[in-house]
Amino acid sequence: MKPDPFSSAEAAPAPTTPAQVPPGAPLPARKHIRAWMAPVSAQRTGLAVALLVLDWAIFLALICAVVLLTPWWAKALAGTVAGFVIGRLFIIGHDACHQSYTPHRSLNRWLGRIAFLPSLTPYSLWEVGHNVVHHGYTNLKGKDFVWAPYTQAEFAALSPSRRLLERIYRSGWAPGLYYFIEMWWLKMFFPSRTHMPSRRPIFFADSALALAAAIVWISALVGAAHATQQSAWALVGWGFVLPFVFWNFMIGFVVYAHHTHTAVVWHEDKSAWGAADPFVSTTVHLKFPLKIGALMHHIMEHTAHHVDMSVPLYGLKKAQAILEHALPGRIVIQQFSWRWYFDTARRCKLYDIAAQHWTDFKGRPTGQTSLGRLATSG
Repeated sequence: MKPDPFSSAEAAPAPTTPAQVPPGAPLPARKHIRAWMAPVSAQRTGLAVALLVLDWAIFLALICAVVLLTPWWAKALAGTVAGFVIGRLFIIGHDACHQSYTPHRSLNRWLGRIAFLPSLTPYSLWEVGHNVVHHGYTNLKGKDFVWAPYTQAEFAALSPSRRLLERIYRSGWAPGLYYFIEMWWLKMFFPSRTHMPSRRPIFFADSALALAAAIVWISALVGAAHATQQSAWALVGWGFVLPFVFWNFMIGFVVYAHHTHTAVVWHEDKSAWGAADPFVSTTVHLKFPLKIGALMHHIMEHTAHHVDMSVPLYGLKKAQAILEHALPGRIVIQQFSWRWYFDTARRCKLYDIAAQHWTDFKGRPTGQTSLGRLATSG
């Protein structure tokens, strides 16, 4: 009998518990750390497809609810939850883009594009910006552009309007505005040569696919409005604008929280950055109550993802647990609270590369939390 081309990956080795590496000891090689997670890294096609179908079904049901429900608050609730589900679908697309969602490269590319449609994300442009730049140079200034902080001198050299925008971005209230402008609009949706010098045909094709998804989505809502004798403007607002705005705030918050923390260090010198084990030290494991992390497909177990991008989202929780057992004192672990989040936004405005700490907009140090204390108390 021929093997099923869409079967699960080969059986992983039996789980083993790695020995703990003392905080002062040299960190093992990355390939050695990845080997610890091999037992939970198997990619499963059936589960992957089922998760995608489930999230798409929930999303479509919520958009239908926006159309069919009468009270404005019910439409608003359905539209808001639809925005959250866009985030879940995006996380699936993110995994597929890393080739970690299923064992099949071609299938991953198709599933990724399907998952990215509601977030209007061009697959190939996200792949370049995220896989190559962000993961290749996490928290290395001049390379990684994701929530990269300015130094005091850089901030002072900005125009007044650009300084104001940076203040808004880092206020804690506008992570969605940052993602929408700095990442989606400028770098992914038909980007200019300034932001994407390479002009590959696939970039234009994927941007056109995102535009087509938006046109179909809005047209369907307008058609539904006419069929049900509702205001087209209102229905597009509840069923397209609100979910898209919520999604932008969700992803802006997630990306900010992944790499912004008083214990997270940025580097400018590549050799110093490499010596700091950036695949472990530049990410935050943000822990939520009420299984919220699971609802977000475990994307907040982010250290494991940066150590080994091949770990699928359905293996991240166990992979993160392995890392935190084996590397005590090395990983930034933070229990989420709004108080912590806004305190971080208050402290993490600019970054002093030489002193390796965060500052306010006037360059005054705002304090740095001990990584060891975080890892044991988180």
